Amino acid sequence: MIHELEDGGRASAQENVFPRVLAEVNRFAELAPDLESLQNFIVEILPKWLPRYNWTGFYMLDPNDPDTLVLGPFRGAPTEHVRIPVSQGICGAAVAQNGTVIVDDVSSDPRYLACSLETRSEIVVPVRVDGAIVGEIDIDSHEFAAFSSEDRAFLEGCAVAVGNFIERTQAGTMRTMGESS
Repeated sequence: MIHELEDGGRASAQENVFPRVLAEVNRFAELAPDLESLQNFIVEILPKWLPRYNWTGFYMLDPNDPDTLVLGPFRGAPTEHVRIPVSQGICGAAVAQNGTVIVDDVSSDPRYLACSLETRSEIVVPVRVDGAIVGEIDIDSHEFAAFSSEDRAFLEGCAVAVGNFIERTQAGTMRTMGESS
């Protein structure tokens, strides 16, 4: 099976597509007009090249209630979990533990908030701005133990791209506000 990436490059199914997809994410992050566009790009490209990523989405901390995660752009089955307290679920655990959480079998983890009967495994990767968690990338798979250390490193790279975008755009907003005073 051959995949063609936006830059015209090709990668066989046997090759590791993570570096190529991450390069696409980083390129788009340089040009994205806003955070939502970047998030939408990421939730579209991940399952396109990684079919075991059956649900891809972002949860961001509510700026008015930092103890609550709010659903952002996602692709996959609809979820009733549009607001999640950081004290609940795998998503909350990633905030509480201040790090990536991988669950190989969600049915064996009491923290799992059931979204789909088909979900077998999940990975949640925090997005940080200036070292503080501001949100996360959440991926569900219909396969058991779908996420490896390579998936983790790749998704952490995507999270860095999002965090850097937020830092860069916030800095621009702050400069503009400072210049107009």
